[in-house]
Amino acid sequence: MGRVVIACFRPLPGKADALRALTETHVQRLRDLGLATSRSGIAMETADGDVVEVFEWVSEEAIASAHENAEVRAMWAEYEQCCTYIPMSELAGAGDLFPDYTPLPTVGPPLGRVG
Repeated sequence: MGRVVIACFRPLPGKADALRALTETHVQRLRDLGLATSRSGIAMETADGDVVEVFEWVSEEAIASAHENAEVRAMWAEYEQCCTYIPMSELAGAGDLFPDYTPLPTVGPPLGRVG
């Protein structure tokens, strides 16, 4: 069974563009490795520049195997060059009933296709 996750990133100073660029390809790269489903992901940016990404892993086993996958670890190293991971509670608007953020482009199948 798939696992939907919400990943939150805070860009390092001067690295917002690099973080946005990684976000555009992140989920597709996981799909290419058989780790993420074809369910459409969504990425967004808060008013203060944090990036939020929602996507679906294939399974809990896929999440666990990512930690041993050289390509995933290399991608995570790219993230470490441009951002830090943060909990959702630190996002601007996290305490709001309906926070709204600016959509970011992502690579993936059209909305509604799952597989």
